[in-house]
Amino acid sequence: MLNLTKPQRLKQGDLVATVSLSWGGAGDPSLLWRYEQGKKRLQDVFGLEVIEMPYTLADPSYVYKHPEKRAEDLMAAFKDPSIKAIICCIGGNDSIRMLPYVDFDVIKANPKIFTGYSDNTVGHLMCLKAGLSSFYGVSVLNDFAENVAMSDYTKNWVERTFFQDGPIGTIAVSDTWTGERLEWDRKNQDIGRTFKVNHDYELIQGNKTVQGRLIGGCFDVLQFIKGTSLFPELDQFNETILFLETSEVHCPPWLLEDGLRNYGMMGILNRINGILFAKPQGEFYYEEYKSTIKKVLAEFELDTLPVLYNASFGHNEPKCLLPYGVLAEIDTHKRSFTILEAGVVS
Repeated sequence: MLNLTKPQRLKQGDLVATVSLSWGGAGDPSLLWRYEQGKKRLQDVFGLEVIEMPYTLADPSYVYKHPEKRAEDLMAAFKDPSIKAIICCIGGNDSIRMLPYVDFDVIKANPKIFTGYSDNTVGHLMCLKAGLSSFYGVSVLNDFAENVAMSDYTKNWVERTFFQDGPIGTIAVSDTWTGERLEWDRKNQDIGRTFKVNHDYELIQGNKTVQGRLIGGCFDVLQFIKGTSLFPELDQFNETILFLETSEVHCPPWLLEDGLRNYGMMGILNRINGILFAKPQGEFYYEEYKSTIKKVLAEFELDTLPVLYNASFGHNEPKCLLPYGVLAEIDTHKRSFTILEAGVVS
């Protein structure tokens, strides 16, 4: 059973820190405008003060070569009592290299909001190992710096999740979505991405309402964390709702099949109460993933395990936020997903 410490809620005027824990794109001179745009939204839309850690805007090649400096930034941000939240700039593919340099006691002793997604699954599992609830969700260069304006859907869930200490509530699928890629170039900064009409959750299987504490992340990243000391202990999956999403790499169905089958052989699938699966990035393999999930679950006689599909989190926009360790519910009759608790405390 997950029993994680919840961080304190944010208030206007609070100081938050940005960090580059994976790819150092925020420090690329050609992308600095994008970082500044995201920073300005944090200030103007949410009333927060924003600071960078020493290596947040370092040259990308330096960030790559020095995972110990990335970890140093993370530890310093947790240690600083004036910093109330830590927001990742963007993902990447090698934040796991920070692992030897992380002091889990520092995270445990200084609970605060940590948010990001994709490769920042690594950071979330560091918080999990330290006993802290973190928030799978927004990052600076993507969500806060969205072209033209930040999505109202994302804005709403940031406010509900970070700034309010009541139950987060039922999270509907966003009415619209986009997986369109526009180059992060100044010439595109005033061009909005094309959003498409979305459809509701799909119930892949299951016929009962289940509750469980949230655990999961980016499927691609969880694959290469397996076997390290960072991967969750098996009993941490007991009676949970496993949330999964796939990245812009577009995991082929055979790899999803292999990975889920591995979860089955590890005993994870038999421990969980349900699965929340995000809309695949760009809807690549949308139908194929559904049949893959059903196939693997049937192999482990789990063809009644509730699986809700097409959730609005992960590598499409807009998105909600998912707090690790917080009690949630999948209602198969209403085809709804609800977070039953607050993600933060006063």
